[in-house]
Order: sequence, then C-alpha cells, then structure tokens
Amino acid sequence: MSLNRVLSFALAVSLVPTVATFAADGYGSVTGQFVFEGDVPKVPFLVSKGDASAKDSAVCAAGNILNEDLVVDEKTKGIANVFVYLRKAEDIHPDLAKSKKKEVIFDQKGCQFFPHAMIVRTDQVVKVVSDDSVAHNTHSFPLRNQAINFILRPKDRVGIKIPSKRPEILPIQVKCDIHPWMKAYWLILDHPYMAVTGKTGKFTIEKLPAGEHSFRVWQEKVGYVERSLKVTIKAGETVDLGAIKVPASKFKD
Repeated sequence: MSLNRVLSFALAVSLVPTVATFAADGYGSVTGQFVFEGDVPKVPFLVSKGDASAKDSAVCAAGNILNEDLVVDEKTKGIANVFVYLRKAEDIHPDLAKSKKKEVIFDQKGCQFFPHAMIVRTDQVVKVVSDDSVAHNTHSFPLRNQAINFILRPKDRVGIKIPSKRPEILPIQVKCDIHPWMKAYWLILDHPYMAVTGKTGKFTIEKLPAGEHSFRVWQEKVGYVERSLKVTIKAGETVDLGAIKVPASKFKD
C-alpha cells in the first residue's frame, strides 16, 4: 500500500470517533422546579362528598373533588400542572423524531378527568375512555385544530380516538358540559420538547439541541408564567435551573 493511501486510511479512521461523539453530544437536557412563593393556598372543593345537589351525585359526590386550577404541594411548595415547552423546534434528536407511544389515554374517574394536564404530539391520538357508570361529554376548545364535542357512554373502555393534525399555540381547555366542574388541558405540539410539572413542581426535557432556547411557561390560572424563559443547553449535559420561585401575587384573581 502506498504511503498516500496509508495516510488517507489513517485519517478516515481517526475521524470516525470524532463524528460519532459530536452526534451523541450535540444534545442536552434541562430540569427544574416551579415553586410557589408564599403560604400554600387552601384548595376548595368543587364537589363535596355526599352533596345530593350535584349532578349524578351517586357517582360524582362519592368523594370530594378538589379544584385543580392551582395545585401546590404542601411539603415542597412545588406547583403541579405547569406546562413548559418550546413553541417550535426544527432540530429534533433522532431518538425522538417519532413518538414511541401512538396513543395517549384520557380517562374519567369519579367525575374528574385524568390526567388534568396532558402533553400530546401530532403523531399521536388521544384515546378518550371512562371508568364512570354515568355518561360524560368531552368538549375541546382548540385554536388551530377541529373542536370535538361528543358523549361518552358509561364504562366505555373501548373509547373514542381523537387525532390532532396541527400544533397548538397554547394548552387548550377540555371540559364536560354535563358536569361543568370537569376541566382539563391538553398541550398539542408537533415536536417532543415539552413537559408538564408533577406533584412537586419538577420537570425534565431531554435531548434538546445544544444552544440557546426560549421556553414558554404556562399555567391555567395565570396563563403565561413566563413567555420567554431563556436556557442555554450544553452538549452532553443536563442544565439544572433549580427552584424557580413564582410569587403568590401571580395567581390572584
């Protein structure tokens, strides 16, 4: 083998790990926690246990139904059901190009929607089911997709599948017209870079492209908590934003 061919081969081999490392390390993650700054608010009941005046009270008043428009954990003061998301995304990690789960379950139990706050991609369908022995209505209020409005029969575990063709700008409200206290929110996007906080207010979004991103932060009671949360993602690392305090004044009616 000539000297030139040997050098060319050696150079090609030496470049392989560099390219692979760049591809693997071109993405990073972000994590954080939204924390309520102030005294933990008392959560009122939308329906009290045993309330005979409630619609379908045998089912809907079998237990207390809490108002979920502001859920704050007593121990950590973490705020649940906060949506954190990128408005748009062009560069998507290959592992996340398509959703692994093609169906997302939206359930109804004890005259409440589960989950209360849900993220959905446009390559997924929402399967609406019910565990209740009474009929429910599912009525959505999208900005860009076609609205849905149908009756779901009691104990329907087969369900009705709802596609969404277009990404939404904001989380959309879904409610039951039969039981008006029943409300939930869906965030529908055409990419994976979104999350909703859990019980303690924590969230993680993985495999974001390295670089600066502007996240929207939205909560149903206040709307935008933050329109442009700037985060610089570092390749191969997880950026921890720590506790992000949200003052109680934000949530005043």
